[in-house]
Amino acid sequence: MDRAEERLVSMCEERARMLQEQFGVTVNHVHALAILISIFHFEKFPSAIDQDTFAKYTARTSFERPLLNGVAYAQRIFHHEREMFESQQGWIMRTMKREAAPPQDEYAPVIFSQDTISYLARIDMMSGEEDYENILRARATGKAVLTNPFRLLGSNHLGVVLTFAVYRPGLAADASVEERVEATAGYLGGAFDVESLVENLLSKLAGNQDIVVNVYDVTNASEPMVMYGPQSPDGKVPLLHVSTLDFGDPFRRHEMRCRYKQKPPLPWSAITNPLGAFVIWMLVGYIICAAWSRYDKVSEDCRKMEELKTQAEAADVAKSQFLATVSHEIRTPMNGVLGMLDMLLGTDLTMTQKDYAQTAQMCGRALITLINDVLDRAKIEAGKLELEAVPFDLRSLMDDVISLFSSKSREKCIELAVFVCDDVPKVVIGDPWRFRQILTNLVGNAVKFTERGHVFVRVCLAENSNVEANQVLNGTMNGKDGKVETTANGAFNTLSGFQAADERNNWDYFKLLLSDKGPPMDELECEKSYQNDCDCVTLMISIEDTGVGIPLHAQDRVFTPFMQADSSTSRNYGGTGIGLSISKCLAELMGGHISFTSRPFVGSTFTFSAILKRSCKDTSSDSKRSLSEALPTAFKGMKAILVDGRPVRGAVTQYHLNRLGIIVQVVNNLSMGLQTLSGQNGVKGSREKLSMLFIESDIWRPETDALLLNHLHELKNNGQVHELPKLVLLVTSEADKDRYGSTFDIVMCKPIRASTIASCLQQLLKVVMPERKENQNRPSFLRSLLIGKNILIVDDNKVNLRVAAAALKKYGAKVHCVESGKDAISMLQQPHCFDACFMDVQMPEMDGFEATRQIRQMEVKANEERKTLTSMDGSTFVEAHLPVLAMTADVIQATYEECIKSGMDGYVSKPFDEEQLYQAVSRLVVGTTESAV
Repeated sequence: MDRAEERLVSMCEERARMLQEQFGVTVNHVHALAILISIFHFEKFPSAIDQDTFAKYTARTSFERPLLNGVAYAQRIFHHEREMFESQQGWIMRTMKREAAPPQDEYAPVIFSQDTISYLARIDMMSGEEDYENILRARATGKAVLTNPFRLLGSNHLGVVLTFAVYRPGLAADASVEERVEATAGYLGGAFDVESLVENLLSKLAGNQDIVVNVYDVTNASEPMVMYGPQSPDGKVPLLHVSTLDFGDPFRRHEMRCRYKQKPPLPWSAITNPLGAFVIWMLVGYIICAAWSRYDKVSEDCRKMEELKTQAEAADVAKSQFLATVSHEIRTPMNGVLGMLDMLLGTDLTMTQKDYAQTAQMCGRALITLINDVLDRAKIEAGKLELEAVPFDLRSLMDDVISLFSSKSREKCIELAVFVCDDVPKVVIGDPWRFRQILTNLVGNAVKFTERGHVFVRVCLAENSNVEANQVLNGTMNGKDGKVETTANGAFNTLSGFQAADERNNWDYFKLLLSDKGPPMDELECEKSYQNDCDCVTLMISIEDTGVGIPLHAQDRVFTPFMQADSSTSRNYGGTGIGLSISKCLAELMGGHISFTSRPFVGSTFTFSAILKRSCKDTSSDSKRSLSEALPTAFKGMKAILVDGRPVRGAVTQYHLNRLGIIVQVVNNLSMGLQTLSGQNGVKGSREKLSMLFIESDIWRPETDALLLNHLHELKNNGQVHELPKLVLLVTSEADKDRYGSTFDIVMCKPIRASTIASCLQQLLKVVMPERKENQNRPSFLRSLLIGKNILIVDDNKVNLRVAAAALKKYGAKVHCVESGKDAISMLQQPHCFDACFMDVQMPEMDGFEATRQIRQMEVKANEERKTLTSMDGSTFVEAHLPVLAMTADVIQATYEECIKSGMDGYVSKPFDEEQLYQAVSRLVVGTTESAV
């Protein structure tokens, strides 16, 4: 303990001594400045010092006083001198409260100040009570006088004000108090930063990490004031040393207190005695007990986690079973309802009866769609939704989705269009059904919430979309700022002329997508281009509408299941609010994401990305049978003029015509179109044979009928054209067809697709089209597959039996029905005459899984016997295998896995339609999908 105390005393005394020395150096510099003022201000007339000189000198010599915030000089003025003084200075003296100084015997106004404390100018330093007492003590003693500690302005550090009296020259060193007061000419003061002084000192010394230093003002011993350091802890401090500080003010007392930050270490003898050993063993025992207790707690937590895991797995199984039961119980009666309605619509009905039946069928299908959405959401949450990887024609799929909403867009008279960039592969590998599901949800919402303007679907490569959008936003396109521009008539440069929510989707952005791209490649060229490029491709699909938009308060919950903008949305537009949630999950499963931009009363733009694979030569050649019919080539090389004042819409129409091989020239107005037709605009090749003239309906005016016809006949009579082109008018509504007379050869109603254009132009131009193969007509193909086939249907529900039997008999099949699995086994005893079996899954006594397993066991036994017989007589052995297709109202993944596990060849969900029947029969009856093409 003695060594620790000696070390503490030595360090504390060293710090106190150095602090006094540094404080003394600063005080001496201030004292020297007081002498300088006495000589050059009072001995010189006029004075050699003014405010500017004082400010410059003190600023340049501030390095000598690093611990002072600034210095100022206050002159002593008697009351009878006040009026003359204020007149000479040009200002009046003020108190600390910035008020006019009241009359008193004498004043001490600040006339010179360093710039750092210029706020003290004109202040009477004797207006403050403590400053007044300090001034009196300073001139009486001739020494530096300090104030109580307070927070300095600027640094907010604890400090004191140092005051020196400035005497007139000639004062004797041993002058009395009265002589000093009589010779006082003014007062020099400075703000002393004690915290910075001590901190600077301690930073230069070693051992600071071991001790704590406090500096106190102990003038009032009962209430010492801390000038530096933290408050001392309550209670007795084991080791504490106090050093007295002398800052030159005889009236004030200061001291430094030093203590160790931690208790000094105990000597080794304190540990080796019996009490120390006892304490150590107690600590070791406590540590062992705490570790054992912690081990028990962790073991208990692990056990509880295992229990929770088991419960969660059981809950997941129960959820799957519940979904399967609910799905089956709802789908089973719906299968009967929709099946019977389909059969009813096949009979002779009046128009009213047919309308009623179709309405009921539409409502039933809407309910089935809702059930499918709920089940999709459940499968996604359970992580059991798997994506397929099959080749499909992207452009044909986009056309098919648009066709689903064509009637609705025509009713609303809105533009509905799709555009696929040329560099997007023709055939990609992915899940076309889930890709179509995302598009159907987004396009359906866009059409549903749009009453005027347009719905525009655009597909491009993600890398092109990002680069070109950035160029638009950065204003790199001829100085444009990236906003949607308006045309001369005030319309926006978009598909329909209405403003869009996403300002990047304007004509300038669209031009970048069209730039540096040649005409679309045909299938052979695409195949050559991609045969060595079988890699992934990221597509960016945007669906833009000019509908009601999404309110700002609802935009953060757009992708929340079963949530809509507000309660009126469901009442006015219908829907459940689950489609966007499913679309988001599907996009993420495809390796992409989905986002949107929406502005209320302007519209919304939803954008999603998907990572697909390019289709190589071998996969594309095999996949063509599963793709839609190739576009006809009979129009390749034909020329046409398109008159459209909206460049985006014109580019979309040109895209569809180019897909048919038609060479299109787009002009802005009818006058330019006629000039192009007559060859007056200098366009090379404009006199070549022109087959068609497409005109947008908003360009056309009824009064221009006669003008157009007369001009065309004039061109023909003058020999400028040999044959008049066919006039085609493009409209957005079926009602517009009757508004225009016989001027046009055909009126084509949008949305336009390459296939619909080809169909219309075939009739118009009398083009001979190659006959379609019979197997591409699915009803005829189904009949060719099913006619004369013996099919066994197993279902415990008589209504479902009637529906399934009617659906199969419709295509010429011979149907036999049984109501249980046991009856099915009896009917399928070897040998039997059936070509296929449609088996219900959930049945009493014996379900479809068990029945299928027994059927497969019977087949194995029969095949072994036949194999033995054929090996004896030398005949060819053909293995018997009856295609069994599950008919289930339960479409969750677990049911599908159980179907395959039990030996079934596939399944169709109830209620099944012609599409499902086509896919199932083409696989099971013929053997492969390839036979169906």
